[in-house]
Amino acid sequence: MDGFLRFVTSAKTSWIVLVLAALAAGGIFALGSGAEEETAPPVGLPDSAESVRADALLDEFPSADTTSALLVYEADGDELSADTLAAIQEAAMGDLADFTPDGFIPPAQVSDDGKVALLVVPLEPESDVTVQAERAQEIRDAASEGIDDARVYLTGAEGFEVDVAAVFEGADFTLLLTTVIVVAILLIITYRSPWLWIVPLVVIGTADALAGIIATRVASAAGIVLDASISGILSVLVFGAGTNYALLLIARYRDELRIHTDRREAMRKALRGAGPAIIASGSTVALALATLLLAELAGNRALGLACAVGILVAMAFALIVLPAALVLFGRGLFWPYIPRFGSADAVARSPWGKLGRAVSRRPVIVATSGFVVLAALASGLFFVQTGLSQSERFLQKPEAVQGQEILADAFSAGAGSPAVVVLPSDDAEEAVETLTDLDGVDSATISEESDDLTRIDVVLSDAAETPASYATVERMRDALQDVGSGEALVGGLDARSLEVAQAQQRDQALIIPLILLVVFIVLVVLLRALLAPVLLLVAVVASYFSAVGAAWWLFQSPLFEFPAIDTNVLLFSFLFLVALGVDYSIFLVTRAQEESRELGTTQGMIRALAATGAVITSAGILLAAVFAVLGVLPLITLTQIGVIVCIGVLIDTLLVRTVIVPAMAFIARDRFWWPRKPVMSDAAARERELDALAERTVEERQAAEREPAPIS
Repeated sequence: MDGFLRFVTSAKTSWIVLVLAALAAGGIFALGSGAEEETAPPVGLPDSAESVRADALLDEFPSADTTSALLVYEADGDELSADTLAAIQEAAMGDLADFTPDGFIPPAQVSDDGKVALLVVPLEPESDVTVQAERAQEIRDAASEGIDDARVYLTGAEGFEVDVAAVFEGADFTLLLTTVIVVAILLIITYRSPWLWIVPLVVIGTADALAGIIATRVASAAGIVLDASISGILSVLVFGAGTNYALLLIARYRDELRIHTDRREAMRKALRGAGPAIIASGSTVALALATLLLAELAGNRALGLACAVGILVAMAFALIVLPAALVLFGRGLFWPYIPRFGSADAVARSPWGKLGRAVSRRPVIVATSGFVVLAALASGLFFVQTGLSQSERFLQKPEAVQGQEILADAFSAGAGSPAVVVLPSDDAEEAVETLTDLDGVDSATISEESDDLTRIDVVLSDAAETPASYATVERMRDALQDVGSGEALVGGLDARSLEVAQAQQRDQALIIPLILLVVFIVLVVLLRALLAPVLLLVAVVASYFSAVGAAWWLFQSPLFEFPAIDTNVLLFSFLFLVALGVDYSIFLVTRAQEESRELGTTQGMIRALAATGAVITSAGILLAAVFAVLGVLPLITLTQIGVIVCIGVLIDTLLVRTVIVPAMAFIARDRFWWPRKPVMSDAAARERELDALAERTVEERQAAEREPAPIS
């Protein structure tokens, strides 16, 4: 360990570290991510899912190599004019037909009131979202030609894919720029220096860029596709966690500069002191993220792999590159607040130490009050609704959502996304009769046959991706088990979305206990105790529930007005809040463990709070602000993750770590480290303090006796 610290910090080798890091970064940048095209996010269901099996059978039909775009024409007036209907038909037979595989488009369907027309345009599937977006615009232009008294909307599967891609168009740059600005401002405020903030910002910014490339390469090798939403979360996580590690290291480095004349020796001491906490913190987050690799949904596995890689890259840069960069500069890097050798100990004057002493006087009352506050914030949990349809996932309604709503009003609510049934041809007629008689089914029509299989398109009465449509899908599956051989499979948007929601619930039931187990094991290994890890986990889980409850009240306010929380938000929020939230407790408790060897548990915790209070508060505020940046993307799912994590981190930083954890430590005292006994017990520390006080009193009395009496 000493050899590594000297290599990173010494005058002869620190520059070698930076050169090697620059060469490695240059090589990775030159290699690139290997992604030749931007692809749409996959559904992520396993092959065993019924909708996936239905899709596999659909590959055997003549229409297997086609998708479709829905063009919705809405009249500006009472109904579509004859000229408009003629123009629609002309477009279908002319320019629009050029986009289809066989040059044929079925006739337009007109609503009963004559105000809306629907044109289904068969298309060849396109995985490159850029090419797909260009084709969509060409279709819009062709569909609008000669239409003066109606509005045209592109919707359906093609329309939604294009709109989702448009959400992330330029998102990487917007997200990166906003994150950099937020981090730079908060670092300037934290350090109050015109240039100190530049060093960690450049180091972590480089780590973020490299993490994106490395994660994409690793994911590709594992057969996992990373979409734009995962890249956005990865960037925010690397910036947030990496800057937190930098803040902790620089704060410890500043303290050591007051004790050591040699800045390189000060950095070695800082690394030796802060390094274990950073390693424990990063390992906790990375291992918690790695539990997602056991998830059923591919999207969850992709997020876990990418973000775990990102955390490891951020941790490596914070422990290797950042120290080597900082020691290149003298103490003047901290100007105008330069930590001079021998200057007063700032920890002794810290207001956080005063807070710790105040909490230590009435720890039971303080801990109880803290949990009451958390319970009040968590009250929103009783009203939380989960599950967003594809039309509800946007902060602003895109064209596809508007078209879908018009379609649902003019035709059957499920007309835009019919369910699909694939079954043996011998059972088709009986299946149609059975489905037609079911509640929630408007119509069931045989649409295609292939060898011994038949496809039935089923239009549902209710809007897509609603509890009512999910219930209809389940009734269809139950009823079809008694039809013929019982081999019928139900697919389509509603069936797929229902299975995604069910898989997400199974993932939550598996991953959440695993995250708690992983974090608990890391804490046990780090602290060599059992009680302290349990107390820390209780506190951080309570803060998660309070964050979700408080966020729900916010989501219901006029500021957001979200109808529900998306299905994957709760799992991702739990992961980030527990893994990142426990970081601050790790920073605090590892310092308390270090200080308790000389001061005992109570005074060690007070000293640790005084030493880490400012830096952890700064780190928490910065991390909360960075996650809030996800709100710049017009996708409700990411906004909800950002808001919940932002609130949770602030609760962890300002209440849990500041008040509740110290209060629990003061209540437990030496038992906080159970089953091991602390090196210095509170009783022994108090006795030593009294002995030192008595010794000082004796010395002062002897000194007073030696002074000559004043001359009268």
